[in-house]
Amino acid sequence: MKTRDVSGAALTPEQWRLVEVLGQSLGPAQARWLGGYFTGLEAGLRSPPSQAVSPTQRAGRKLTILYGTETGNAAELAHALEASAAEKGLVCSLFDMADYKVRQLAQEEDVLIVVSTYGEGDPPQPATGFFEFVEGRKAPKLDGKRFAVLALGDSTYEFYCEAGKRLDRRFEELGAERLTARVDCDIDYEEAAEAWTQAIIEQFCADAEPATVPAAAASSPASPAVVHDKRNPFPAPVIDNITIVGRGSTKETRHIEFSLEGSGLVYEPGDALGIAASNDPAVVAALIETLSLQPDAEFEHKGQTLRLGDALTHRFEITTATPRFLDYWALLSEADALKQLLQDDRSGDRSVFLHTHHVIDIVRRFPVENVMPQGFVSALRPLQPRLYSLASSLAAAPDEAHLTVAPVRYDLHGEPRCGVASGLLADRAEPDIVLPVYIQSNPHFRLPDDNVPIIMIGAGTGVAPYRAFMQEREVRGAGGRSWLFFGERNFRTDFLYQTEWQDWLKDGTLRRIDVAFSRDSSEKVYVQHRMKEQSREFFAWLEEGAHVYVCGDATNLAPDVHKALIDIIASEARTGRETAEDYVRSLQSDHRYQRDVY
Repeated sequence: MKTRDVSGAALTPEQWRLVEVLGQSLGPAQARWLGGYFTGLEAGLRSPPSQAVSPTQRAGRKLTILYGTETGNAAELAHALEASAAEKGLVCSLFDMADYKVRQLAQEEDVLIVVSTYGEGDPPQPATGFFEFVEGRKAPKLDGKRFAVLALGDSTYEFYCEAGKRLDRRFEELGAERLTARVDCDIDYEEAAEAWTQAIIEQFCADAEPATVPAAAASSPASPAVVHDKRNPFPAPVIDNITIVGRGSTKETRHIEFSLEGSGLVYEPGDALGIAASNDPAVVAALIETLSLQPDAEFEHKGQTLRLGDALTHRFEITTATPRFLDYWALLSEADALKQLLQDDRSGDRSVFLHTHHVIDIVRRFPVENVMPQGFVSALRPLQPRLYSLASSLAAAPDEAHLTVAPVRYDLHGEPRCGVASGLLADRAEPDIVLPVYIQSNPHFRLPDDNVPIIMIGAGTGVAPYRAFMQEREVRGAGGRSWLFFGERNFRTDFLYQTEWQDWLKDGTLRRIDVAFSRDSSEKVYVQHRMKEQSREFFAWLEEGAHVYVCGDATNLAPDVHKALIDIIASEARTGRETAEDYVRSLQSDHRYQRDVY
């Protein structure tokens, strides 16, 4: 059976199982003796510092870093990679795949790739054009080139890190030499990415002549300014939290406002607010009770002493079950059903099981006695921030950040369940409550110049960034025309921000609006149907340089709108589908067709 390292650089699942079995049989004196024994053993196992990787880099070769990102993580790592190279005197070029001139690939020499995977194995939306070129017939031979890939993904998906795997395979097929083996990172990617960065930079430095870097002028040390980001979020008070659907609505949607006063945080329309969420205390209590543990039980984790209740509330993902946890619990419980799911030919069944069982469901279904807190949390992933499109413009609402949130609620195994962050925002984020937040930039969802027309397409909470767009254009007095396509269930209860759209229509900030309320008639009507009804004018706006934006559901809305866009172009331009698809690809490469889907 394959095993995964369930605790970073610590123990494998099998080792943890052995430790827990042994721990259950020890008395206090025996435990102390073993502690001393392992301390001595660890000292004897220490090895001398590793030597530099054997030199392979030839002086003078050009180094290029390419990244493809959806939420900004790959971009952050790529910039850190560039900074690490600069610190060692290496000169390199950094490009977002969305902006990279693909024909330049034939002239590259050494290419480092940092890329995330979107959904079930797809590349990030902005990097689609790069993938189509590299995987297409026009891709150049890459003999004499060298490359390495750092792949980001989410192991709860079947096609884990598939975008990185695709580029890794394709570069090899095109004749490039692999500098080092691809590294696949789960959502807790920091340590693995840092190790990959360090190793690859050392490899390049081994035989390269450092670039001459001018010495910086001496200056008096200054206290660094406090920067609030993903690693150091700002404690933002909630200003308001109100329901914005009417009585009798079949949905729950809320408008939530945060104060950013004193944070130094700035953002542009199209950016997202990151929420460092915490788990529901009731879910934490239920899990601890099921494990027969105590919330104040202490354990060591990465050099810190933690209390179990605090750790499960603020540090670890305790709802979504992952392959890592499945490996650990199968070894601990020795349940045949779980062992069978780990077999290579059961990937489909394993994926279904993980999507229909939370951690607590597995623990209840396959009980284990005397679980050790440290071993248990080693099988969990770090609790990740959640991103929400900003529904406000700083120009219109200084020192504030507004969100449009529809909490995720559903029943599973006879119990009501709720999304980690959306449940926090809907149920526990009362006015004056403080939540840790940061800004996640989204350079691939930006307003054009003030005089350029825009077409905004969205459904439900996907309307959030368009509220920010309109606020920004209103304050700036932008002359460009704006057109909104908005969809929801019912006109009477679900027309989000209705009075604001009507006010913008009156003052001309919004030129026109077409709405689709799918449950107001016997035949369901969606935004793509409204687009086709306005096919001629829609195409005219495109021909006049309009930028098109899509925000909302990635499973249905995004592909349906994409198909409608191609159909409109094929019909109005009186051309074939392939030519229409080329037209859309051209819109994408010119940044005139931008999507923020989830």
